[in-house]
Amino acid sequence: MSNPKSIGTNPSKLIESSGEGYDKTKTLWSDFLALIKIGIINSNLMTTFAGFWLALFVTQSSSFFLYWDVFILTMTGTAFVIAGGCVLNNYYDQDIDQKMSRTKERPTVTGTMSNSLILKLGIGFSVFGLILLWLASPMAALFGFLGWFTYVVLYTMWSKRRYTINTIIGSFSGAAPPLIGWFAVDTSFHPIAFVLFLILFIWQTPHFLSLAMLKTEEYKEAGIPMLPVIHGFSITKRQMTIYIACLLPLPFYFGSLGTIFLVLASILNIGWLILSISGFFTKDDLKWAKRMFIYSLNYLTIISLAMVIATIPSFF
Repeated sequence: MSNPKSIGTNPSKLIESSGEGYDKTKTLWSDFLALIKIGIINSNLMTTFAGFWLALFVTQSSSFFLYWDVFILTMTGTAFVIAGGCVLNNYYDQDIDQKMSRTKERPTVTGTMSNSLILKLGIGFSVFGLILLWLASPMAALFGFLGWFTYVVLYTMWSKRRYTINTIIGSFSGAAPPLIGWFAVDTSFHPIAFVLFLILFIWQTPHFLSLAMLKTEEYKEAGIPMLPVIHGFSITKRQMTIYIACLLPLPFYFGSLGTIFLVLASILNIGWLILSISGFFTKDDLKWAKRMFIYSLNYLTIISLAMVIATIPSFF
């Protein structure tokens, strides 16, 4: 493993060796957004909100507005914790990020930000975020830390470059945000909180494996032992199908959300399973993987929104 600190310290050399060079029209703001992985933050804040909202619904709290201060602390704290984890991930992975097309323009690779600044931002954001979560609820802070530790230490530093199960390990951190939102409101481990965690945990394997299929050659070049790199597409498809099948019974634990939600969630699960099974008969694996990836993104958005919309009437 090469030393990550040795990458990204000389922008001029990187410009000369990058082929296309560094786009000088890039702003510091766009580099910052790439550094904190704003897309990951947005998607995780969506599930954090879903957990927060469902906890209010289950505990029959009288009004969302009575928790506005806790809500702000929870969402802001979660955003900073995730941002800190992503910055540290970029700091550690800059040696392999330069080998992949989707990551080679990150400021850790181009050198537009110093390594010392990036490290300070990663640590600072993480600590600040955990403090905010602690003010919201010590339990929220605990799950925020567990998610951060899993992503930064167990996934980024330990398993990503060694084992094909890195996706599963990373899934624990991706399933933490809804629990952060939940425990900011309700400190008891309600069964719905656990099922919400399961949905997010299971969802991530087919989501990331579809991306791994699309980027197999790049992962191979970077030396990352993703499942399709080591064992091929056939086994990867089987794994994805098994995980999606495990989602089928989970909506039935949300009976209190109503029939419409149950039907919608079941349709989403069945549709995803059918699409997954179709992969065994496709002639274009990459086209199928792209469809799976897009479906997974829509799945997460729709089911999170549906959970919120289904419970809105109960607050009025």
